[in-house]
Amino acid sequence: MIRLLLALLLVPLCAHAEIRATDVTGREVVLSAPAQRIVLGEARHLAVLGMLHDDPAALVVGWREDKGLDPATLAAYRAKFPEVAQITSVGAGNRLISVEQVISLAPDLVILSTMDADAPQMAVPLQTLAAAGIPVAFVDFFSQPLENTVPSLRLMGRLTGAEARAEDFVTFYESHMNAVRERVAGATTPRVFIHVHAAPQGCCATVGPGVFDDFVRIAGGRNIGRDTVPGVMGNIGLENLIAADPDVYIATGGAHMAARGGLVLGVGASGETARETFAALTSAPGFADLRAVREGHAYGIWHLFNDFPAHVALVEYLARAFHPDLFPDLDPDATMAEFERRFSPVPLTGTWWVK
Repeated sequence: MIRLLLALLLVPLCAHAEIRATDVTGREVVLSAPAQRIVLGEARHLAVLGMLHDDPAALVVGWREDKGLDPATLAAYRAKFPEVAQITSVGAGNRLISVEQVISLAPDLVILSTMDADAPQMAVPLQTLAAAGIPVAFVDFFSQPLENTVPSLRLMGRLTGAEARAEDFVTFYESHMNAVRERVAGATTPRVFIHVHAAPQGCCATVGPGVFDDFVRIAGGRNIGRDTVPGVMGNIGLENLIAADPDVYIATGGAHMAARGGLVLGVGASGETARETFAALTSAPGFADLRAVREGHAYGIWHLFNDFPAHVALVEYLARAFHPDLFPDLDPDATMAEFERRFSPVPLTGTWWVK
């Protein structure tokens, strides 16, 4: 009888056990249970939820569309998870969000990017969400990916009841990243130019600290944009690029660049398309004169690695490109295939890089 009474007393305590976690901005997030009705500040983070749950779309009731999945990935999610069509838009463009729409969805969690934490236009929406009692968690796979990918994924795992899945990825991720760190330690550092959203005309958008700079740095290179771009992103002229004379030229591209005649890579992109668009870029006036291009040290990479933990495979690709003698056994294609097999609920077939 005593044991039965104790068991009955413990049931409500277990049923209402709080979930407490600290997000990447240092804020405490408290949930009464694993989140089941989530609003995503960035629609592309559906793919991150997909690393943790077999049916991530079932957890998402709303999303802001200005940072969406690329068309091929979105099509793959829609084909496997028809409920994607029912996800409500809560905003699009310039980090705007409709608080009224969010509240009407009765979410138990809103997941935002760290870029929202300091955005002036988000100050009032964040205050309103707090007043409505809707928990908000900040994650970051973009601004400081090396520092924040692991804690962000662990946070999402804890808040959605998928801690074991999150730890599986963390083990995979850290083993691959640490192997790169160890081998490049003490190696000569090539000077790298990162041409983002690359097209033959309108040269050249590039990056300062964070994002692709992080990937280049851990792979054993130095992003020369750190010396010329004060913020996350900026522009330099083609003449300045030629004068900078980088050892390595890296171009980023994706499906979004097809309309601009630029580099096309990523989910759904064929190897032929990648090679043709990369050749058009590197043979264009000015680019063809770069020493890095002439000497065969020019590479194209998928731009949307910049907000997705699959960047672990990109880091390997860059490390092998910068230091081929140190990484004769490294196979980033195999790493990407393993990522797809173990951590993606939909096929991620495409072309990720080109030389």
